[in-house]
Amino acid sequence: MLSKDLEAYFAANTTAARDELFELLRIPSVSARSEHNADTARAADWVAQSLSGIGFKTTVHPTAGHPVVVGEWRKAPKGAQTILIYGHYDVQPAEPLELWNSPPFEPAIRDGKIFARGSVDDKGQLYLHIKALAAHLSARGTLPVNVIVLAEGEEEVGSEHLAEFIESHTDLLRCDGVVISDSAMYAPGQPSILSSLRGLAYFEIEVVGPASDLHSGIYGGAVMNPAMALARILATMHDANGHIAIPGFYDKVRDWGDAARKQVRSLPFDDEHFRAETGSPALFGEQGYSTLERLWMRPTCEVNGLLSGYTGEGAKTVLPSKAMAKVSCRLVPDQSPEEIEKLMRAHVERVAPKGVTATVKHLHGGRAWRADLNGPLFDAARRALASAFDREPVITGEGGSIPVVGDFQRVLGAPVLLVGFGLPGENAHAPNEWMSEENYYQGMRAMAALWDELGK
Repeated sequence: MLSKDLEAYFAANTTAARDELFELLRIPSVSARSEHNADTARAADWVAQSLSGIGFKTTVHPTAGHPVVVGEWRKAPKGAQTILIYGHYDVQPAEPLELWNSPPFEPAIRDGKIFARGSVDDKGQLYLHIKALAAHLSARGTLPVNVIVLAEGEEEVGSEHLAEFIESHTDLLRCDGVVISDSAMYAPGQPSILSSLRGLAYFEIEVVGPASDLHSGIYGGAVMNPAMALARILATMHDANGHIAIPGFYDKVRDWGDAARKQVRSLPFDDEHFRAETGSPALFGEQGYSTLERLWMRPTCEVNGLLSGYTGEGAKTVLPSKAMAKVSCRLVPDQSPEEIEKLMRAHVERVAPKGVTATVKHLHGGRAWRADLNGPLFDAARRALASAFDREPVITGEGGSIPVVGDFQRVLGAPVLLVGFGLPGENAHAPNEWMSEENYYQGMRAMAALWDELGK
């Protein structure tokens, strides 16, 4: 059970916690768009001011990209642990805007859900940590552990400058453990500890043919169409059974073992419910694996975007001079983005039809991660989650990527706890992104309980 003084704080500050989050959600901190650079900087300042307001020493560190915010509270009793909390204040682009039921940067609550871009990924999950810290400092004037908060503004574009920042600020960031909330619970009411993340290798494939667009009647049938060439290239990336057909792609994939697969298959999971949640007419994936295994344990190669030729209203009979595709590969241990880049380049070069030039640009990537769930940080998290949700947490995997997790573990040598408060179907990266209002408040309580557990 959460202590009475902390519970009293949360009960008295429910409206403030909502209104403050809404302020942050209204800032369109889209890191991928240069026209939003000022907004991204404004979001960094907002987070810094929030931390300063509860008693943290706060610094906004410029980088070659968007700034990194670091808040420090180092007044715990001698011998207390130091925990680093990581989150990000940048968000994905909101397009297509016409698919939102309410403006993406005007937060709204409907059916117990907070709708806004960044509500769950990751502003809501970052800010619930700040409110949990505020509860301790307001109710008691102290924390049982030393805390560092690091909030970056480039997670949605691959955390390009964060690894360099961590490596050049190891003394500032040295800690006994890292806590990250940027993921989902397994199901409503079911707290979860995340044990694995897939990595990422993200590519742009461009196919160039004639010097300019050509009339399809005058030239069609006599030159290679770049759009058709790109379609042929993409079609070679999988076989009929959903296996990735790029030679060498699976060579470094680490076997999870029968015990891990058995644990995953023991989780309650309904394929039909999952299918309905996606709105897809049927599920599809690599044969020989369950849906959860495909999501957590297996790599992927997916087309994320296509662009070529005339796409406006009506007809325009044209052979495009160029075609482009965005392709992402989700990776598992022990695949590396660098190795997958070599394999992708070799494959595209091998299968590209004559009459066009195909190039592959590697935009960004990150390695996969698996946790060792032993030690005091994870034991404390299990107890804290059980007390907040009145239910023991389960161990899950995640199909997405958080590139900085591996950097923290590699550079700081500290265990990383991933405990998220999103839910399946929350539309992160899609129109109508939402976060459960209940999870937002329960997440605060769970994290406040975590500090007490670690203080023991």
